[in-house]
Amino acid sequence: MRWQGQELGMADANALPGMEVLDGLVRSVTTPEFAGVTFHEVAAKSALNHVPRSSSMPFDWTINPYRGCTHACVYCFARGTHEYLDLDAGKDFDSQIVVKVNVDEVLRRELARPSWNREHVALGTNTDPYQRAEGRYKLMPGIATALAESGTPFSILTKGSLLRRDLPLLTRLHDQVPISIAMSIAVYDDELQQAIEPGTPTAQARLDTVKAAADAGFPVSVFMMPILPHLTDSPEALDAALARVRAAGAARVVHGALHLRPGVKPWFMQWLAREHPELLPVYRGLYPGASVNAPQAYRSMLAQRIRPLVRSHGLYGRSDEDPWRRPVTAGAGPAQGQPGSAQPNPARIITTSRGRAAAKVRPQAPEPARLF
Repeated sequence: MRWQGQELGMADANALPGMEVLDGLVRSVTTPEFAGVTFHEVAAKSALNHVPRSSSMPFDWTINPYRGCTHACVYCFARGTHEYLDLDAGKDFDSQIVVKVNVDEVLRRELARPSWNREHVALGTNTDPYQRAEGRYKLMPGIATALAESGTPFSILTKGSLLRRDLPLLTRLHDQVPISIAMSIAVYDDELQQAIEPGTPTAQARLDTVKAAADAGFPVSVFMMPILPHLTDSPEALDAALARVRAAGAARVVHGALHLRPGVKPWFMQWLAREHPELLPVYRGLYPGASVNAPQAYRSMLAQRIRPLVRSHGLYGRSDEDPWRRPVTAGAGPAQGQPGSAQPNPARIITTSRGRAAAKVRPQAPEPARLF
C-alpha cells in the first residue's frame, strides 16, 4: 500500500491536475485491492447538498459521500462533474475517487441545526454510495444512522450489491423513519453489461439484492435506465428483463431512454465506435450535434412498447418523462429541534421548500427528471 501524504492547502507539484491544492485533502491512497484506482481522502466541510431550484429533481437535498465511481458505466450522466476538479470525464472519473472520510460527523452537525426541517434526503443521485469503495470506507452506516436518528427520511438508489451488508441496519432504522430503496439495473445481457458497466455487479447479483431488500420488507423500485437504442430496446429483451425484475420481488419499474450530456457523449461514442461500430451512424442520427435526448418519436415508441409489458408482469411503472411525485414522509414528523422523536408513518407526505413554493402558484407539470 502506498500513502501520499499532503498538507492541507499546500501545493504539490507532483499531484494530479486539479489536485495540486484541493482544500481539505488529507491524503491520496493506492492499494493492491483496487488496482489502478487512487482514493483522494478529503475532510468535507459540508455533507448536505441543496438541489438548485432550477433542477427538475423531486427532492431538495442530497448526500454524495464519493465523487467519481469505479462502476465505470460508460453512459453515466455524472461524468462531467469530474471536470470541476480539472480531471477528465473518462478514465479519471472511473479511477480518481474523492472520498469524504468525515461525512457522517459533518452530517450530524448539520442535522442538529435548528433550521433543519427534516426534509427528504436522496442518496445515489450523482455517484453511487455503494460502489466498491464503500466496502473499504464504510461511510453509509454512519450516514443512514445519522439521518434516522434525526428523524430525516431518505432514499437510496444504487447499482451496488454491497447494499445487502446494511440491510439489517436499514431494517431497524426503517422503524424510525421511512426509507425507500431503488436498484439500478439497465442491462440484463451479461456480455453487454460487462462491456458498458465493467465495474458493476452482474444483473443477477443486483436482482438478488432486490429480492433480499423485498424480503426485508422494502417495496423496491428498479430503474431500467438507460434503455439503449438497438442494444436493449427490443420487445424480447424488455420482456425478459421485466420477467426477471418481477421474479425478484420488485414493486415498480422506472424506465427511460438513453440521454447523453455533453461530458458523457464523447466518452460514450468512443465506446460505441470500439464495441459496436455498426451502430455509430445510427446513434449519430439519434443524438446529432449537441442533442442530449433521443428524438421524441423514438421516446414515444419506446414508451408504447414497454408500458404494456410492465402491466403484463404485474408491475407499477413510470417513465422518467412522467411528472415526478414527491417522496413519501416527514410532513407530520418529529417536532422541530427534537432529533430522534420520529414515529413510523409510511403514509405521510413529505413537504419540501420547493413543494411549498409551488403550492403558492398555479400548478404546472414539472420538467422530466433524469437520474441517469
